[in-house]
Amino acid sequence: MERARASLLLLEDEPLLRRRIASHLEKENIEVTQVTTLAEARAALRNLSFDFALFDVNLPDGRSLALLTEQAVPASVVVVVMTAEGGVSGAVEAMRRGAADYLVKPFDLDELAVRLARARRERGVRRGEQHRQAAEGTDDAGFFFGSALAPVALQLEKILGADRRVTGALPPVLIEGETGTGKTTLARWLHRRGPRAAGPLVEVNCSALPEALAESELFGHERGAFTDAKEARIGLLEAAEGGTVFLDELPSLSAAVQAKLLKAIEDRAIRRVGGNRMLTIDARIIAATNTDLRALVAEGRFREDLLHRLDLFRVRIPPLRERGGDIVPLAEALTARIGKNYGLPPRQIPEIGQRRLRAHRWPGNVRELAHEIERSLVFDDDQLTFSSLASATGAAPGARSEAWVSPDFQLPDKGFSLETAIDALIRRALAQTEGNVSAAARVLGVTRDYIRYRIKDARPE
Repeated sequence: MERARASLLLLEDEPLLRRRIASHLEKENIEVTQVTTLAEARAALRNLSFDFALFDVNLPDGRSLALLTEQAVPASVVVVVMTAEGGVSGAVEAMRRGAADYLVKPFDLDELAVRLARARRERGVRRGEQHRQAAEGTDDAGFFFGSALAPVALQLEKILGADRRVTGALPPVLIEGETGTGKTTLARWLHRRGPRAAGPLVEVNCSALPEALAESELFGHERGAFTDAKEARIGLLEAAEGGTVFLDELPSLSAAVQAKLLKAIEDRAIRRVGGNRMLTIDARIIAATNTDLRALVAEGRFREDLLHRLDLFRVRIPPLRERGGDIVPLAEALTARIGKNYGLPPRQIPEIGQRRLRAHRWPGNVRELAHEIERSLVFDDDQLTFSSLASATGAAPGARSEAWVSPDFQLPDKGFSLETAIDALIRRALAQTEGNVSAAARVLGVTRDYIRYRIKDARPE
């Protein structure tokens, strides 16, 4: 695809220099609008959209600093100022008012294109940093790889190896996992070890974007695009130029935004809301979901073509309940990290604490484990016995417990009869339900026929 043309407003009253700059920038695929006075510049800024502005500091009808002072230039426009020898103080003052860089006349025209590109990258990094600071959940902790995640670690190493060999755009990555399994942390891990680590990482919680604003946040908008659009603003896909965009809870996006995202991935270009120009983007897409996208496609709630576009490098993080032997080592790593935040010395998890950790079902996954460790550090006198798990149900308050075996229960060394234990459980369920076989079957999660088969003398309903 041909690279989209950028646009620049050139404010310069010297005809020869103006023509030379315009001619050179046209070769750089930058469309130049030329004006010679502050009044013409104001009119152009009101009626047209620009990516860049190049202003001479001193003009016949005043100083271009006035345009910055009166905020006539949208914040999304990258401003570079020009000045003659001796006018550097004016250029520095323009930078205090929002200009990105300055050039001292005479200057090399090749240097101009470099300065513009650098200033645009820096503006995108600042926009991404603003979003990062406003976002929640910006813990920079590393991802924990235990034995259960060895296949995931191998997958990621293969992805990173492929990334280093790719000469063009990096393919998207799709991360699947239940809520709390660490999808965000894994996305950060992948970005920081990849070839785009020096670029920005822009994290977007799609479920937190109001439907009316999701398109504007992702793709940006031009001034006047809607009622509150008092100035143009770059979107988060633009802000991630040279880096990565992490789209968490992707299915939360509406069908219309999904369609626009698909086109952005395929064309590597976007159109801002209210705009009429295509803008190239260079950002790696990492998407995450806590639901099965294939099931959502079958239900008509997710675009099948977007799934096919994203489902190239797919990584699944198993829930904590499937990670068996990893739970205690993970808890120890989290304990060290959380304890450090509280200024506490290292703590060991005693045997009773380890048994309770292994017995719990962890419906909230790693996030729940981290909160439980923090709670125990504060309330258990740093002993990490996880006393709150001793009577915990492993489910939400009011829900029926799945962790029905006491954390302190141990199988007898000499063994026991499993068949007898099953019969005992069935008789207990029948006693609890006053002999109602259907109710007992629901409690045990089996069929009525299974109970009748096991307990021949089950009382009829």
